[in-house]
Amino acid sequence: MFSIDQYNAAHNAAALIDYSSQGTIALTGADRASFLHALLTNDIARLATGRGVYAAYLTPQGRMISDMRVIETGRRMLLSVQRDIAAALAQRFDKLVFSEDVQTKDITSDLTAIGVHGPSAARMIQQATGISVIGLADQYDNITSESVTIVRDDALGLPGYVVYARSDAADAMQAKLGEAGAVEASEETAETLRIEAARPRFGIDMSTDTIPLEAGLEDRAISFSKGCYVGQEVIIRVMHRGHGRVARRLVSIVLSDGPVPARGSNIQIGDRLVGQVTSAIASPKHGAPLALGYVQRDHAAPGTELTVNGSQARVYQSVN
Repeated sequence: MFSIDQYNAAHNAAALIDYSSQGTIALTGADRASFLHALLTNDIARLATGRGVYAAYLTPQGRMISDMRVIETGRRMLLSVQRDIAAALAQRFDKLVFSEDVQTKDITSDLTAIGVHGPSAARMIQQATGISVIGLADQYDNITSESVTIVRDDALGLPGYVVYARSDAADAMQAKLGEAGAVEASEETAETLRIEAARPRFGIDMSTDTIPLEAGLEDRAISFSKGCYVGQEVIIRVMHRGHGRVARRLVSIVLSDGPVPARGSNIQIGDRLVGQVTSAIASPKHGAPLALGYVQRDHAAPGTELTVNGSQARVYQSVN
């Protein structure tokens, strides 16, 4: 259930976000960076210890197999993906290893990811772990100790971090963070923060039919200066020949009134169907229902007037 107290804690102090829906893959071996660099959309080869990027893994047709955070810790590279595809994705990567020095393993059961988001998150993490994270200034910067890896992650539109703790110590870590003042947030509260931040989630707002450009991932997940990767030809063709124009775009939509629309609700202009809702919440920020959804590209500009389930609505922003 959504809680305004939890929501306010995230904005004024810090909230604990349950990331049990995430899985983790570990890559070790001297060739792990070059191996992934040839597969993923972002520049993996340049990652130094303590750095990370957001990336996507595509089919040759440019469709998404998964998005992921790629975190180089120095000892290993961690890939954060949706939990339900972690094992299959680890096996897929393993089958692509030929002569490279790369070992791939699904370690989802070994690590638990705990999100700490809010303006006081850094202080609370230091109190709970004894580790200062002030130096993690850029997105996906990370630090690893004997017991935890801590990653900077502002994905909810707030200063934030993800703490990776050993699963057998995760309850104790969460308790320490709670003692430091972080407020545990429900799944519904976490979804409200995510949708207000206009961050799409794979399996909900993105699928295996999605081209990353449709979901507005080009600035965060794609390097246009790196060498070849799987699906690059399609991405480059759309960007260079099509000037980045895709058939549909993911946008954030504010409704004027009415109930929160269900996933799959039609988005219309007049009697004409122009898109569908992928996720939605009652937004405290807007004081109205807020949705993410795909609309035809000609109707994706901010301010475009729409109808969702009979309620007047408008495009608030394109997702990026």
